[in-house]
Amino acid sequence: MREVQGQVVVIGAGIAGLAAAHRLLERGARVTVLEASGRVGGKLLPGEVAGARVDLGAESMLARRPEAVALAREVGLADRLQPPATATASLWTRGALRPFPKGHVMGVPGTASALAGVVSEEGLARIERDAELPRTEVGDDVAVGEFVAERLGREVVDRLLEPMLGGVYAGDAYRISMRSAVPQLFQVARTHTSLTEGVRELQAKAAAAQQTGPVFMGIRGGIGTLPLAVADAVRARGGEILTRTPVTELRRTPEGGWTVRSGEREWLADAVILAAPAPAAARLLRAESPGAAAELDGVEYASMALITLAYRRSGTALPDGSGFLVPPVDGRTIKASTFASQKWGWIADENPDLVVLRTSVGRYGETEILQRDDAELVEVSRQDLKAATGLDAAPVAARVTRWDDGLPQYPVGHHARVARVREHVARLPGLAVCGAPYDGVGIPACIASAYAAVDQIRGDLRGVQELTAHPVQSLHGGAGE
Repeated sequence: MREVQGQVVVIGAGIAGLAAAHRLLERGARVTVLEASGRVGGKLLPGEVAGARVDLGAESMLARRPEAVALAREVGLADRLQPPATATASLWTRGALRPFPKGHVMGVPGTASALAGVVSEEGLARIERDAELPRTEVGDDVAVGEFVAERLGREVVDRLLEPMLGGVYAGDAYRISMRSAVPQLFQVARTHTSLTEGVRELQAKAAAAQQTGPVFMGIRGGIGTLPLAVADAVRARGGEILTRTPVTELRRTPEGGWTVRSGEREWLADAVILAAPAPAAARLLRAESPGAAAELDGVEYASMALITLAYRRSGTALPDGSGFLVPPVDGRTIKASTFASQKWGWIADENPDLVVLRTSVGRYGETEILQRDDAELVEVSRQDLKAATGLDAAPVAARVTRWDDGLPQYPVGHHARVARVREHVARLPGLAVCGAPYDGVGIPACIASAYAAVDQIRGDLRGVQELTAHPVQSLHGGAGE
C-alpha cells in the first residue's frame, strides 16, 4: 500500500471533493482543489430569507451513518450539531393531511395495518396477499417500484414509496434501482419469498440493535455551513482551494503522473481525485479513459427547485410536525413541504417573529413546472400550501433556488455501470472518482465515497469494495428534503 505523498489535485469542491481533500491532508499529501463555480459546497448551500439563516439546498444528514457527523465534529462543528426538534411528518393525500405511517422501511410496510388510512381497503387487502404469492425473482437488480407493486400492489408504491424516493432522488420509483437505492430491501427480496415478512425481520433486527440517538442531524446555521467549515479546515492545513477554475483537460504524463489544465494554467499532480458531476467527469476522462467517459455519459439527472417562504408569526398557524410529503398520484404541484421553523429549533430561536417553510417541485421527467418563473413557483406553492394547511397569509419574503440537473438518477443496473466506470479508471494509476453519481446521493454516502477514493490512490481498494457490496442507503429526512 502506498502512502499518499506528493501533489494531489481534487477536481470539484462539493462535499465529496472537500472531504477527500481533508482526508488527503491528514495522510500527508499536498492538495489543490479546483472548482468550476464561484463557491464551494455543491448541493449544500447556506442562505437567508427575510434575514433568517436557512438552507437553500440539502437540510439534514443521516446520523445513523458515522461519516457526516464525524466530519462535522472534526472541523469544529460539534457544538452546533442539532437533531430535528420534531420528526413527526404527514402525508398530503386523498384531500387531507394524514399522519405519516410508521412500521415501514422506506415506505414498504411490515403489515397491511401500518398503512391504514393512507391505502384503501382494497389496497390493504392486496398487501395481505403478499404472504400467499410465489417468490418474485429479482436477478441482478430490479426497479424498486416494479418489485413492490408486484408483491404489495401499486397503491403502496404510488401513495408511499413514490413520495419518499421522490424526496431523495427526485426520481421515478418505477425506474429506480432497488439494489442501489434501497439495498436493505434488495437483500430481503433475494432471501425471502414474502416481502412483508422480510421487512418485519429488518424491523426486529433494528429493534434488537437498540440504536439510540436521532436518525437525522442538522447544524445550527444550516447544513450548508458544513462545506464552509471543511474548506476552512483544508486551508488551515495548507491545502489550496481555487474557485472559478474550471478544469479543461486531464492528461497522463509520460512519467506516470497527471497534468491538470484550466485555461492557461496547469498543475502537475502525482494523483487526481475526480469529484465532479458525471457530465463534467465524462468530458475530462474522454481522452484517457473513453470507456469510463462513455459510461458516465449515460448517467441521467433530475432537476428540481426549492421555494423558501417567510411569514410573520402572528396570524400564521401550521399543523404540528416537520411538514408533509405529497404522492405524485394526487396531482399536486409541490412534492413536499418542510416547516423549517418547527423542524429546526435553531431557526425558531433565531427568528421568533418569523415562520419559515419551504416547498419543493420537480421530479425526473418533469420539465414544464421548472420552466415557470420564480413568481409563478411561489404562487403555486402558496396555492398548494393553502389547500393542504389552510395557510392563506402573504409571505414577507420568498426565495426560489433552482437545482438544474441536481440529482443523479440510479436506474436499474446503476451498480453495474459504476463498477464498469471504476474498472476503466483502475487501469490509470493515481486516479479515482467519487461523489453522488456513484455510491449514494446523501451526505454520508458522498463522504464515504470520497474516503474510498483517497484509499484507492494509496492502493487500498477495501473502501471501494465495501461500498460496492454494501451501498450507503440515502434515506428521506421526514418532509421536503
